[in-house]
Amino acid sequence: MPLRGSVRQNGFRGDVPGAEMTADDFVEHRPLLFSIAYEILGSVADAEDVVSDSWLRWRDVDRAGVENPRAYLARIVTRQALNAARRAGRRREDYVGPWLPEPLETSTDDALDHILTGEAVTTAMLLVLETLSPPERAVFVLREVFAFEYSEIAAAVDKSESAVRQIASRARNHVRARRNAAVAEPSQAQAVAERFLASAVTGDVQGLMDTLAPGVVFLGDGGGVVSAARRPVHGVDHVARLLVGLLAKGTDMGEMGFRMTVVNGMPAVITSIDGVVDNVTCVEVIDGRVTAVYVVRNPEKLGRLRSVS
Repeated sequence: MPLRGSVRQNGFRGDVPGAEMTADDFVEHRPLLFSIAYEILGSVADAEDVVSDSWLRWRDVDRAGVENPRAYLARIVTRQALNAARRAGRRREDYVGPWLPEPLETSTDDALDHILTGEAVTTAMLLVLETLSPPERAVFVLREVFAFEYSEIAAAVDKSESAVRQIASRARNHVRARRNAAVAEPSQAQAVAERFLASAVTGDVQGLMDTLAPGVVFLGDGGGVVSAARRPVHGVDHVARLLVGLLAKGTDMGEMGFRMTVVNGMPAVITSIDGVVDNVTCVEVIDGRVTAVYVVRNPEKLGRLRSVS
């Protein structure tokens, strides 16, 4: 399961007087730190908060005693992310309908700075990680996604190295049992996604059905703020008719616009109504068919997405 991404460097967004020397290592590793936090939390907003808090903690560290800034910073951000994950878990107990990760647009350089690519960042993988306990998720992310040493992970999660090895094995088996097929690369899935969108927009139910895998599932996240399916919808016929019906309903709400992009490593469509982002739809493609449709409508998760121009 190829989870590891490649680094894209970018700067630390912040101006702290007198912190130039302290900021150097943070600037270098900030994309990594954001990616660790996002993988543990599934929330862009929460990940940003964790990174900001980690910066404040790093600023007060005596760097003379830090031999490995990358590992030390990862330890700080992991501990802050674990605290945030426990708080988020309590909030999600009251979440209305399916919960989906906050969309992370991965096709533009002017999006958030991160290093995540491929399977690691997909909605499907993040949903699997949601089924792990926070410590299991942190260990899996640090080991399988970012290739930290077991000794470094042990320091980050405050457990013994032997315990971390056991947790890593258990988490790895859990994930493999639920993710036995890798999603297609965005470029390979693009043609399928374009046929999917064209059929949905034109109301071509049969054409839409032809793009869907037999076991396709639809998940909608409205968060109780806007209308969305409260339960997963399964099956080619049900999913196709639901999508066509939703688009027909959208045309009654105003002028619709569509922008194709890549979100969480998957082909996606950002839909705007009268210039305001209404939803983002990601499609998971495996073996040339759409196996899952993820629609985020919760406005609290859409603020960082650019509308259709």
